[in-house]
Amino acid sequence: MSTPQSPPLSPDADPAPLSSLGLPLLQPNRRLHWQSLVLMALTLVLALGGGFYLLYARGAFEDKQSLILTADNSDGISIGMDLTFSGFPIGSVQQIQLADDGTVRIHIAIPESNAHRLRESSLFTLVRNILGATSLRAYTSDWDDPPLPDNAERTVLYGDASAEIPQLLASTRVVLDNLGQLTSGQSDLAQSLAHLNQLGATLGQTTARDGLLRTLLGNGEEAAQVRQTLTGINHLVGRLNRMAGHADEQVFGASGLVRDAQASTQELQALLSDTRQSLEKINRVLDDAKTISGNLSETSTDLNALRMEVQSSLRKVDGLLGQINSRWPFGQTPEITLP
Repeated sequence: MSTPQSPPLSPDADPAPLSSLGLPLLQPNRRLHWQSLVLMALTLVLALGGGFYLLYARGAFEDKQSLILTADNSDGISIGMDLTFSGFPIGSVQQIQLADDGTVRIHIAIPESNAHRLRESSLFTLVRNILGATSLRAYTSDWDDPPLPDNAERTVLYGDASAEIPQLLASTRVVLDNLGQLTSGQSDLAQSLAHLNQLGATLGQTTARDGLLRTLLGNGEEAAQVRQTLTGINHLVGRLNRMAGHADEQVFGASGLVRDAQASTQELQALLSDTRQSLEKINRVLDDAKTISGNLSETSTDLNALRMEVQSSLRKVDGLLGQINSRWPFGQTPEITLP
């Protein structure tokens, strides 16, 4: 902006006044007042524009939906507190009222751009952390439910971690009392440990013969009876072992029943072989009888001789079977008589 130039001074005019520094004084500018007013107005417009932009960015001019939450108390809740959904703020507390029935009504304003995240089945929790501020949280599980209507009322669910501290302290106190009772000198555990120590000392001292048996049964008649019973059992086991050895020798020895049975079986096989040969001779004779029917007397003589041979073989087989039955022990009922 150019400065208006002053008219030239005549030679006869008085010299211009000088300042204390020896510089000529500036001439007053009549437009400076208006220029300052314009600058102030521009600054005010920029400030108002920035404020309106911040309000717009914060959703001050956006339509909002009201939500009313009821709680038992308002501890930790303040005006302007955020209602979060998955960690993001979707609304803020606008008003807190005390109802006639003693409950607290929390009015929350939710912009319409975030209202679609809340459904009729949504849950609202008030979480009081041990460390940190209290927070209001919203959860939606079924996205197919209808949207949450305006001015809806919901009950707040509590998630107070500090409320469990007294219960934990009471439980800890009970556990400590029980431990004190267990470790006291008059407790059952202490008496059981004393009995175990006494038993260990007794076992350590009984190093002589029958130490453990004497510890369990003492020195009375019970210990003597147990000792006699064990001795009798040892004798009985020894006799059973000897009897089993004799039975094994009689059955499986060199002259035992098994070898006799094997020899009888071999004789029976030989007799059966003779019988088979005799039957074959009969077959041949019968064939001859069919072909030579004229010589009946000779054929009858041969048949009588063969019949005598067959009867002799059958008598031998019968005698051998009798010997096997008399020698074979498994066809009879075994009986062992203990002493």
